Amino acid sequence: MATYKKRGYKPKTKKEKEVVVEEHSTTADVFNTLDEGASKTEEWFVKNQKYIVGVIAAIAIVVLGYMGYNKFIAEPHQKEAMNDMYQARTYFEEAANGISSDSLYNMALNGGNGKFGMVDIAKEYSGTPAGNLANYYAGISYLNLKDYEKAISYLQEFTSDASIPDPIVKGAIGDAFVQLEQYKDGLDYYEKAFKANVNDYTTPMFLMKAARIAIRLGENQKALDYLKRIDNEFDSSTEAAQVDVLIGMVEAKMQ
Repeated sequence: MATYKKRGYKPKTKKEKEVVVEEHSTTADVFNTLDEGASKTEEWFVKNQKYIVGVIAAIAIVVLGYMGYNKFIAEPHQKEAMNDMYQARTYFEEAANGISSDSLYNMALNGGNGKFGMVDIAKEYSGTPAGNLANYYAGISYLNLKDYEKAISYLQEFTSDASIPDPIVKGAIGDAFVQLEQYKDGLDYYEKAFKANVNDYTTPMFLMKAARIAIRLGENQKALDYLKRIDNEFDSSTEAAQVDVLIGMVEAKMQ
């Protein structure tokens, strides 16, 4: 165990003198090592300071660039897109209300009065919320115009959000596939639609559509399961009124 020595202590014996010399030598070595390490660090920093400053500057540029992009490019771009969309959406809503539907859906798609239609908005403002929403409006417009392949193409590009629930989009894609007589794909999308969000409106609706297509495909057990789920879980829905007849028909087929 080391012995505490008061300040000013002078070694008396030869052995004590050797210990003091050794301690001084060790301490000196430690400080020399620290000095050498510090010198090497300083040399490295001086040698590489251009690189270091460059990296810091690059990080700053990226951060400030991102902030500037959002403030001066992305936000105004989005505002401009929504202004362009206003007229196209007006055409779409009027068409949905049954007023000269075909011509208005075409105007919703292609524009009018000097404003972009949904097709141009989806292209020019790709990556913005407005561009994404334009994909939905374009898809539904094409669906109503019976251009089912384009309907599928635009609807598959749309990312669902709070304003347009996922079941609605998946169900619309299912409708388009069924109209193309691609029943297996239609069934797949109806199943995605009723699984996407369980509620009293879209779930029984797409369970019924899935059941009917399953019957057409000869998948009777699957159809029966979907019909019984409507009967058990959504007995107050509009679809529930048709369930008993369909269940009887499917069970007769399975005998």
